Amino acid sequence: MDESECLKTRVDGQIGWYDKKICYHQKWYKGLRIVEIVAAASIPFLVGHITDTEFLFRTVVGRPGLGIAVITAVVSLCQFQENWAEYRTTWESVKHERHLFLTKAEPYNVGTRSPLLVQRVEWMISKENKTWSQYMRPQKRETKHG
Repeated sequence: MDESECLKTRVDGQIGWYDKKICYHQKWYKGLRIVEIVAAASIPFLVGHITDTEFLFRTVVGRPGLGIAVITAVVSLCQFQENWAEYRTTWESVKHERHLFLTKAEPYNVGTRSPLLVQRVEWMISKENKTWSQYMRPQKRETKHG
């Protein structure tokens, strides 16, 4: 595989994949958090303006509270902020390696450069994948023997 093919198929492909994932997780995280903020801010407003029956009060004020609880759970479960940050870090690192490679800066200033690029980029991707897999594994509980 020559240098341009290496860049196009693996490095640029990974940059594109991470870019899409960054946008996806950022949009979901910010969007859900904005809805959560609006719902939280609406509760005191609604409390101050409802003068009708107790049922109406519970219904109108309860819905934003329910929305907040659901959004908080979804954001926690899907890890939008954490994934966004992790993908962004890997994306920046891969782009940095690409720039070093294209400008023939160290460590790409001697010898055969493509294998080194592949090795370093794969290490970055592998590191991100290991972080994900460690998060996905259930935590083992320590038992006390006594």
